[in-house]
Amino acid sequence: MTKNQPIHATCVAWNDRAVLIIGASGTGKSTLGLTLIGMQCQLVADDRVALFVQEGRLWARAPQTILGLIEARGIGILNCDPLEKAAVTLVVDLDREEKDRLPDRRSITLLGLDVPLIDRVEGPHFAPAILQLLKAGWSNR
Repeated sequence: MTKNQPIHATCVAWNDRAVLIIGASGTGKSTLGLTLIGMQCQLVADDRVALFVQEGRLWARAPQTILGLIEARGIGILNCDPLEKAAVTLVVDLDREEKDRLPDRRSITLLGLDVPLIDRVEGPHFAPAILQLLKAGWSNR
């Protein structure tokens, strides 16, 4: 992956802390993004996300052609009030399902930077847990 090359993903943020949602087409990236937007997160980008490094942090933004747009399957393309950019502090991989109750912490390397990574979790707590991670992070206990 090179700098400013869009990747197939969805990105939403709480303040300037973003979650990058990755996975194959049809896995629910936009759906999870819309769920988080419904919980007061803001859209950064849907379908394609441009990643770049600035001041030692990984940032995300939307390509201009899709800025402020998100797909709602079966409904259409919706307008959103987007953030111009946000720091990626978490990656969610919807292609993989987490089976462990308390999994070891993992990371993924993007543009040379390690970012915390979690896999999809089945259950109604998944989106609220992502939001809580964006707000406050993991416990050190």
